[in-house]
Amino acid sequence: MVEASKCFLAIFFMGMTLFYTSLGQDCSPNNYLAVHNEARAMVGVGPLRWNGKLAAHAQRYANKRIKDCALIHSGGIYGENLAEGPILSGAEAVRFWVTEKSDYDFVSNRCVSGGTDCLHYTQIVWRKTIFVGCASVQCENGSRFVICNYAPRGNIMGRRPY
Repeated sequence: MVEASKCFLAIFFMGMTLFYTSLGQDCSPNNYLAVHNEARAMVGVGPLRWNGKLAAHAQRYANKRIKDCALIHSGGIYGENLAEGPILSGAEAVRFWVTEKSDYDFVSNRCVSGGTDCLHYTQIVWRKTIFVGCASVQCENGSRFVICNYAPRGNIMGRRPY
C-alpha cells in the first residue's frame, strides 16, 4: 500500500512538472511573437521584435495583479493589451485580441461596434510599433493574467494603424 502511494505521488508530480513546463514554454517570447507577427503580416506590417525592458515592465505589473487578476491598465507610457482567463496561454491571449479584427473598419478607422472592441487588435497591427514584451501570472483565483506592452504605443486618435 505504501509502495503504491509512493508510485502515485511520483507520477502525479511528474505530470504536474510537465504541465507547468508546457505552460512556461507556451509563454516564451517566440510564442507571443509568432501570433503577433502573423496578424501583422496579414495587413502588410513588418514584424515586432521582443524587448526585454518591455517584458520586465509587463512582469512587474502582472505580479501586482496576482491577487485579483483584474483587467486594469497599468497607466504606463507603453501601449498595453490585457487578458484574463482559465489557463490562458500567451499565444491564446494574442489570438483572442486578434479576433477583434472583424470589429475594425479600415475605411472609417473605427470599431464597427462603436466602442473600443477593436483596440487590442489595432495595437497589435500598429505600423509604427516595433517592440513588444509580454508576461503572464497565475492568479490566486485560478485564472491567468496576460499582459503585453508595446513601443512605441499605438492607438493614437485620428491615425490609422496601417
